[in-house]
Amino acid sequence: MNITAAMVKELRQRSGAGIMDAKNALKENNGDIEASIDWLRSKGMAKAAKKSTRDTAEGLIGIYVDSGRGTMVEINSETDFVAKNGEFRKLVDQIRKRAVGLNNVDELLNADLNGQNVKEAITEKISSLGENITIGRVGSIEGKNIASYVHTSVDEGMGKIGVLVAYDGQESELGKHIAMHVAATKPLALSADEVPLETIEREKQVLTQKALDMGKPEAIAAKIVEGGIKKFLSEETLLNQKFVINPELTVQQVIQEENLTLKGFLRFQVGESKAA
Repeated sequence: MNITAAMVKELRQRSGAGIMDAKNALKENNGDIEASIDWLRSKGMAKAAKKSTRDTAEGLIGIYVDSGRGTMVEINSETDFVAKNGEFRKLVDQIRKRAVGLNNVDELLNADLNGQNVKEAITEKISSLGENITIGRVGSIEGKNIASYVHTSVDEGMGKIGVLVAYDGQESELGKHIAMHVAATKPLALSADEVPLETIEREKQVLTQKALDMGKPEAIAAKIVEGGIKKFLSEETLLNQKFVINPELTVQQVIQEENLTLKGFLRFQVGESKAA
């Protein structure tokens, strides 16, 4: 298969590998980007999978919380210059409030917004700002309590990273701290049970190949993989992660001390929907 410069560039951006390593990985995997990332990781030439995507768009994350419901929307622009524009921020503010309870981009685009639908409002803003604007994704979460956090905030409820955390129990400042933790650590799921089987299987394959490349016998390699998966789940699931404010405790231990129960979370970062 012909390996193009564009393919090499994408793999380098997503894996952090050098030019020759990226080329070799693509040749070994017949041009398959995802398989090439795993191959590079097994050879120790790439970063962890959670760091394998890079921002490919500008824009803002908008968050809105109302009566036990939290909503988050990613609205993308072509440049950071427009993302900082007052007109753009006003649009984000209107859309984040209109998006309450929605989880589908098409549904949001067709929702009424001041006498027109959201899609028409975006089209008008494209015309006035001279730059394409899109909705990358929208998500909602419900719970007795909703904590929110916006990282690199540029205005109320708007920034480059947004987090919503739903929890049961008494309203607590800990909810906000958990949301800040999620922004920093980017967990894959709330608990090990919620990690997709295909994600675990993919990690097993990478760990197995890495152990075999080290010359380990299959029996030893199996134990290494088992330990590696346990470590992976402890690092990638929210409840099992070390709490950033007090690393001596896990998030699970911290919430138990305050009799809270985490029900779920959402984390959006500008550009991720375009890099996925």
